Amino acid sequence: MLPINDEAAQWVARLNGDCDDRVRAEFEAWHDADPRHQGAYLRAEAAWMMLDRAQVMTHGDTLHSRRALEEKVKAHRAAVNRRYVLGGAMAASVAGAGGVGYVLSHRLSFATGLGELRKVPLKDRSIAAVNTDSQIDVDMSERLRHVALVKGEAWFQVAKNPDVPFVVSAGDIRVRAVGTAFSVRRRKEGVDVLVTEGTVEAWNVNDKDGRVSLTAGHEAFVTEKPEVVAVNFRPDEVERRLAWREREIILNSEPLSDAVAEFNRYNARQIVLADPALGASQLVGGFQVDQPETFARAVHAALNVPVSIQDDRIIIGTNATAL
Repeated sequence: MLPINDEAAQWVARLNGDCDDRVRAEFEAWHDADPRHQGAYLRAEAAWMMLDRAQVMTHGDTLHSRRALEEKVKAHRAAVNRRYVLGGAMAASVAGAGGVGYVLSHRLSFATGLGELRKVPLKDRSIAAVNTDSQIDVDMSERLRHVALVKGEAWFQVAKNPDVPFVVSAGDIRVRAVGTAFSVRRRKEGVDVLVTEGTVEAWNVNDKDGRVSLTAGHEAFVTEKPEVVAVNFRPDEVERRLAWREREIILNSEPLSDAVAEFNRYNARQIVLADPALGASQLVGGFQVDQPETFARAVHAALNVPVSIQDDRIIIGTNATAL
């Protein structure tokens, strides 16, 4: 019989590749058979994630055609589906200094710094993927699984348990699921809700009659001030906006001003758009979240505008060399 740590390493390799329901059932039986298996698996998954983070993207050097972007979105969807298929067994990835949550606790407060992206397994075997500069407060009880999104953005792969609802709160907004996958992002005037699997229900606590249901591929923006919520079916757009789970920013005719704001979410060296008139220029392409220089060079090549890459900032626009 293999040592427990070796068994755990083999399970990590199998489950991060192509696997079916039978393999996942076998894993769950092994995982639940012995508390030592659970600890060994968490350690092995953490080691796997550290290796996975060392992979280097090569697609961010130039802007891509729309067809290439569509292929990228499809590949991204497949990669994410493989990576998150385990439910709550996945360990938190380590992205530099900072606290790692106590994943086996009923209560957990977890925050990421600028540029940090973490995967956090929760007590109920759900997963929370926490984006840059974000915070979640988790409270698991016998009747309710509650996560407060204090700030930022998180994506949740919810372990199925119809007897105990999973509810995310963000100010006055609530998003409820049983066993599904969805993201919540706090903005100044409300919350973005994106669903990648199953069904969720979203509402403002001040307007309980305004509840909306979203299934996989749907998105909605629920406002802080109660009003009618529009639900749109845009599966490719949902996947594009969740590319941060793979440390990517994918642009599909996004305005330059929006792209700059997105890069600035992840980097201390901020991008400055010196010429506001350029803000409406639309871009297509894919980039790593921590490579604003590559993005700036692509903008220079695509729009033929000056770019100044400095130690403390990156300036795009006609006044780049003068600032």
